[in-house]
Amino acid sequence: MKNKKMKIARIEAEVSQERLAEIVGVTRQTVNLIESGNYNPSLKLCIEICRALNKTLNDLFWEE
Repeated sequence: MKNKKMKIARIEAEVSQERLAEIVGVTRQTVNLIESGNYNPSLKLCIEICRALNKTLNDLFWEE
């Protein structure tokens, strides 16, 4: 399942995939894989992404 919430939050924050990757310590490809639903990030990485985008885990990773 694609992570559209993460992608939207990243775009709203005006942060590129490359910049988000730098902030959280992964590659741009990893951010792309998370957004496309082809990579399941660790809880630690999810928390780092949330901090970088000023969102909660529920905002970005909770499936409804």
